[in-house]
Amino acid sequence: MPMSLQDNTSGATPTQALSAHAKRRQFRPPWRRTRRALFAGLFFATDALGIWAMFQILYVDGITPLELVILGLFSLTFSWIIIAFWSAVIGFVLTLCNRDPITLDRIQPPRPPSDAQSRTVLVMPIHNEDISGVITGLEATCRDLPADTPQRQVEVFVLSDSTDDTIIEQEHLEIGALQGRLSGICHLHYRHRNSNSGRKAGNLKEFCERWGKRYDFMLVLDADSVMSGSTVSALIAAMEANPRLGLLQTVPIPVHQDSLFGRANQFAASLYSPMLAAGLSFWHADAANYFGHNAILRTEAFMAHCGLPELPGAPPLGGDILSHDFVEAALLRRNGWQVQMQTDLEGSYEEMPSHILDYAKRDRRWVQGNLQHLRLLGGHGLHPLSRLHFLFGAFAYISSLVWLTILVISTIDALVRAIAEPNFFTSQAQLFPDWPIAPPPLIMPLLLGTLAMLLMPKVLGMCLAMVRRPSAFGGRARLAVSVLFESLFAMLIAPLMMMFHSLFVINVLSGRTVAWDPQSREGRAVAWREAWRHTWQGSLAGLAWAGITWYYTPVFFWWLTPVWLGLMLAAPLIRLSSSLTLGQTLRRAGLLLVPSETDPARVLRAQDSPAETASGEWPAPTPQEMPGEMPEQSFAAPRS
Repeated sequence: MPMSLQDNTSGATPTQALSAHAKRRQFRPPWRRTRRALFAGLFFATDALGIWAMFQILYVDGITPLELVILGLFSLTFSWIIIAFWSAVIGFVLTLCNRDPITLDRIQPPRPPSDAQSRTVLVMPIHNEDISGVITGLEATCRDLPADTPQRQVEVFVLSDSTDDTIIEQEHLEIGALQGRLSGICHLHYRHRNSNSGRKAGNLKEFCERWGKRYDFMLVLDADSVMSGSTVSALIAAMEANPRLGLLQTVPIPVHQDSLFGRANQFAASLYSPMLAAGLSFWHADAANYFGHNAILRTEAFMAHCGLPELPGAPPLGGDILSHDFVEAALLRRNGWQVQMQTDLEGSYEEMPSHILDYAKRDRRWVQGNLQHLRLLGGHGLHPLSRLHFLFGAFAYISSLVWLTILVISTIDALVRAIAEPNFFTSQAQLFPDWPIAPPPLIMPLLLGTLAMLLMPKVLGMCLAMVRRPSAFGGRARLAVSVLFESLFAMLIAPLMMMFHSLFVINVLSGRTVAWDPQSREGRAVAWREAWRHTWQGSLAGLAWAGITWYYTPVFFWWLTPVWLGLMLAAPLIRLSSSLTLGQTLRRAGLLLVPSETDPARVLRAQDSPAETASGEWPAPTPQEMPGEMPEQSFAAPRS
C-alpha cells in the first residue's frame, strides 16, 4: 500500500496526520519570524525614506489637496517597487551562495524516508483546446517520467470538459492513439465530463471526488505545460520527505517563443524569475502562493480543505471564484499545511501568448479573478501572508490605474502652474513679495533612486547569469546586449500595458464580466488593422497629451516622453513585436537566447520531435473509482 494520509479522517490537520517518526522531525522552516521581520524592516525603512523625500519636494509653501493625492498615490506605487527590489536583492544573494530559500542550507536533493511509498497522478484539465498541441507536450512529459517502482507509481489523467463536439471527438481519437503509443511506458487515462460548471476548479473537484483517494499526490499541469521526469521525481520526493507539506509550486519558464514579444518575455522570465522567486520564497517561507499549474499537491489535504464556495452576488465580483489558485493556497495554509515554492528546479515549462493583444486578453481574465480576492481579505482564519497574496494579486493590476492617475493629476498640476499668472503679493498690506521657494534638491536623487530600484532586478539577474552560466544566454557580450534590448522594449510597452490594465480594472469595477475562453498560444503576426483597432484611442490620447504639455509646459513634456511615446507607438509596437521573422532574426544574431534553446532539456527535444500519430481508437475505460468528498469551505467566522 502507498504511504498515504488517507487512513486519517478527511479533515485531519498535518499535526494529527503525522506518524510518530515524523513528529520527531523538524519540518518548520527556520527563522520564519526573523526573516519576515528583516524584510519588513528593509521595506519600511526604504519606503519611509522615499515618501519623506517626496513630501519634502511637494511641501513648498504648504501642500495642496491635489499634492496630497499625488503623495498618497506615489506611496502606493513606490511601495510596490520596493517589494520587488528587496526580493530581488535577497534572491540574488541566496542564489549566488547556492542556498535554499526555505531551509537556508545549501541546495541538495530532498531525502524521503527509506520506507516511503506513494502514488502520484499528473492531471491536465483541458477545455476546447487544440488537442494536437496538447498531445505534443503531454507525450513528451509522459515519455520522460520515471519508471514505476513498487515504492513510487505515477499515472496521468487528462480531464476534459470541452463543449465543442468536433473537439471532443478529436480528443477521443488523439488520446486513444496516445494511449497506444505509451503502452508499457505510462498509464494514461482520459475523462470527459459533460458540464463546465466551476470551470477548472470544478473540473478538478469532480476528478477528486471520483478518483482522488487513489492518489497521495496530484501534480497539476496546464494544457501548455511540459515537465521533465527529473523534476516530477524531485517534487514527489519533497512531498514524501515533508508530511506537513500540502503544496509545492515550481517556477514555470516560458518556452518555444518565436515572436519578438514572446522572446523578450521568455528571456526576462528565464533570467529574472528564478532569482525573484527565491527572494519571495525567503520571506514567504511556508506560506507561499499557488499559480494553478506546474505544482504538486497532497491530495488528501486538497480534498479536505479546498472545496470552493461561490461568492455572493453577480459576476464579475460574485459567482464562481475565477482565480482559484490563490484561494486554494490560502485554504491549505489556514488549515496548517505548508505551502512552499521550489525555485531551483529547471524542468518546469509552459507556453504563453505570442503577442501583446493575446497577452492582454489573458490579463483581462486574471484582472477579474484577482479583483475578486479583495472580497476575501477579511476571510476568517487566513494567514497574514495569504491576505497579502490576495492584496498583491489585485494591486498588480490596480497599480496601472494608480500610475495613470498620478500622471494625469501631475499633468493637471503642471498645467495649472503654467497657465496661472504668478502672484507674489497675497496681501494688500504686504511690503515685500513672496518669492517662490525652490524645492529641496531631492528630485533627482529620488528619481534616480526609483529608477535604480526598478532596474536592479534586471542588473542582478544579468550579473548572476554572467557568473553562473553565461554560455546558456549566448555569452557575456550578447547577454548584456539582450538585457539592454529587453529593458528598452519593456519600457516602450509599459504605457500600453498601463492603458490596457487600467481599462480592465475600470470595466470590472463597473460590472462588466468576461468569458474565460481557451488561451491562444499560436504564434502569428498581428495585422495592422487589428493593431490600430485596439489602440487608436490610446494613440490619440498620447498625441493630445504630448501636444498640450509641449504647448504649455515644455519641461514637463520631456519628463513625460516615455509615456506619450509608448502610447503613440502602440499600434506599431503591437505589429512589429508580433513578428515571427523579427524574433527569429534576433535569435540567429544570438540575442534574447535562453537555456531552453542553447541547451534544451531532453523533454523539450522530445517535444520538438513528436511521434507520428497513429490512427485513433477510443480511449480505454477509466480506472475504478474511489469516491471521496470535497466539502465546501467558508470564509465566514464560525458561529459561537
